[in-house]
Amino acid sequence: MNLNLTCCAAQVDPPSAHGTHKVKYQPDEEWDLQLDLPNQPIDVSLVLPHYRARNQPVDHRMSMYIGSDTSPIKVKVCRHYPRSRFYLEVQSDSSDVTVWLPSDFRGQIHHNAKTASYSAGFINRIMAHARINEPAYDDINDEDDVLVCTRGRVTFRMWDIQTRTPENSQKECLKRMFGCTRKAPETIDWDFLLED
Repeated sequence: MNLNLTCCAAQVDPPSAHGTHKVKYQPDEEWDLQLDLPNQPIDVSLVLPHYRARNQPVDHRMSMYIGSDTSPIKVKVCRHYPRSRFYLEVQSDSSDVTVWLPSDFRGQIHHNAKTASYSAGFINRIMAHARINEPAYDDINDEDDVLVCTRGRVTFRMWDIQTRTPENSQKECLKRMFGCTRKAPETIDWDFLLED
C-alpha cells in the first residue's frame, strides 16, 4: 500500500497515522511536519521542540499540516516549554476533528464548522487566552495559531503541560462546576430576563 506521506526528513522511521511525532525545524520545506493521508484515520501526538534548532530564525513558529478526506482526525499538540510557538492547520472534506491544545495556549483559532464543542479543560484553562473565529485574521509570529477546515464536527480539548497528558475530564468538570467562572461560548446568560 502506497501512502502519500511527507514528514520530517531527519526522522529514521517513516511517519504513520498513529503515535508520536517529534516536530523538527525544516528550513527548506513549507511545513516542519506534514501528514496527508487521504482515507486513513489519524491519531497523532505532535511533540514541539524545547530548543531552537541551528539556523532557525528567532521568530519562526513550528508549522504543522494534517490532512485527511473523510476519516476521523485526532491531533494532540504537546508542548513542554512555552517558547515553542506553533501554527497548526488541519484540512479535511468531512472528517470529524478533535484537537488537543496545550494548556498554555495563547493565540487565535479559526474553524469553519457550524458548531464546535469545547471540553471543560479547554474552557477552564485556554478559553480566556484564545481568540476564536475573530473576523480580523492576524499573522502574528509570537502567538499560537490554529486553523481547522472541515464540514465535520470539531472538538477542542486541553493537553495539560504540567502533567504532560491529555486533560483529566472528571477533574476538569469538577473544577468547572465548583469554581470556574468562565462560560462556554454556547452558554446563554438568562439573567437578562430578571433585569428591569
